[in-house]
Amino acid sequence: MYQVKPISGREIHVDLPTCMYRLPNIHRDDGDRDHAFQDAEADPAVKALEARQDEIMRRLYELKAAVEGLSKTITTPDADIDVAHLSEVVNSKPLAGTADLDILLGKNYGALRDIVINANPSHPPLSLLVLHCLLRERFHVLSTVHVHSSVSNVPPHLLACFEEQDKNQSRHDFQLGFTLIWKDVPTPQMKFSIQNMCPIEGEGNIARFLFALLGQQQDPITATLVDSWIDMAIFQLAQGSSKEKAAVLRTINAALGRSPWLVGAHRSLADIVTCCVVLQAAGPVAIPANVQKWMKSCENLPEFNGVYKLLQ
Repeated sequence: MYQVKPISGREIHVDLPTCMYRLPNIHRDDGDRDHAFQDAEADPAVKALEARQDEIMRRLYELKAAVEGLSKTITTPDADIDVAHLSEVVNSKPLAGTADLDILLGKNYGALRDIVINANPSHPPLSLLVLHCLLRERFHVLSTVHVHSSVSNVPPHLLACFEEQDKNQSRHDFQLGFTLIWKDVPTPQMKFSIQNMCPIEGEGNIARFLFALLGQQQDPITATLVDSWIDMAIFQLAQGSSKEKAAVLRTINAALGRSPWLVGAHRSLADIVTCCVVLQAAGPVAIPANVQKWMKSCENLPEFNGVYKLLQ
């Protein structure tokens, strides 16, 4: 609309910034680069960050070494050294002698020591029946079977799982009672002394209690290996997926390739529980050759006769 004369008679050059802030160029020459590095090294914050990183790496290496050490003691199918390898150095002893029931179960004041086990007939605890046979070899056992009202139908072979006994004998003539009650329970339960102890649940835990009555002495390594095999059988083989069952069977097969039994040169509780679980839970999973041979050896033992009859 109208023209205004310029204020200045010449063009004014304004140096505008091209970045938010300036940094020294580390590519110009060696002198400038060394100077920049020296400034960074002198920064206390950078030194503190480097020290923190070194401490974290040191702790990670220590944790790695600790985990590697633990992996050599944990006996699982995925461990570096499992029970299949450790069983070579175990020297277990066969069953011998008779346990003192007064020491194991307390003083007997006239009443019969009666072990009462509740079990579901849809999943009979085979290992407990094997241990019952072993107990009868060492003690005068009164064996009885009952049916709870929660169960409507029990197969005849489960009602006759114990051998016939002389009914004319008095209860005081026996050293130990073994009462099996077929009941609708999720897992086997055992009661011995209602006043002094809580119930023991789980087939593996009850098997440990009954096996202790046989009086076999075990060193800590053997006992730990036996417990590992039992837990592996109960929790992975009996309750695991097909993949877990196959992995456990491979571990068992590797152990039996080194010794005739799972722990050492003699049959132990690990063989009893694991064999019974394989008989019930293997299903369609292929059984390796060493495991088949081992199961045949268990079948030839007299205490397994009743178990195989129940499966027929």
